[in-house]
Amino acid sequence: MNSIDRLRKIFLRSLESDFSEPEWNRQPDSLYAPQRYILGIGGKRLRPILALMAAESMGRNALEALPVAHAVERFHNFSLIHDDIMDEAPIRRGKSTVHENWGLNTGILSGDALMVMAYKSLLKAPKSMIHDLFETFNQTALEVCEGQQMDIDFESLDRIEEGQYLNMI
Repeated sequence: MNSIDRLRKIFLRSLESDFSEPEWNRQPDSLYAPQRYILGIGGKRLRPILALMAAESMGRNALEALPVAHAVERFHNFSLIHDDIMDEAPIRRGKSTVHENWGLNTGILSGDALMVMAYKSLLKAPKSMIHDLFETFNQTALEVCEGQQMDIDFESLDRIEEGQYLNMI
């Protein structure tokens, strides 16, 4: 088994066991069920795998990086929920989108709560790394928002230069 498959299995086992934690089973379930749904419908899981690979490349145990991997995956899925709402997309990964299943308002709230849960995951990382993790995470989150706004702005333009598009993505 190659290292990507091995790390994917580690992450997926961790994600599955995480769903049984009290955090995922709080009330109202209508807030948390959409999160379990979007995280459960798959995806390649490259972002969390890269977090685990980065830990191993630094001589650390991949298990130590699971909080970061969870934060990255939660943030990514938060951004997908919101992107689907903005794009009015009915389908994500071959399944109906969160807002199609639970409505626009619950989609927004579930996405927002998923972002908060990403931050809670980061807090489980080694304390010596928290500041740097939050710096990087916040900068990345801000850049995702900037890119999303550029995407919205581009809808009203007749022409977009390659450099503008590359900057957006």
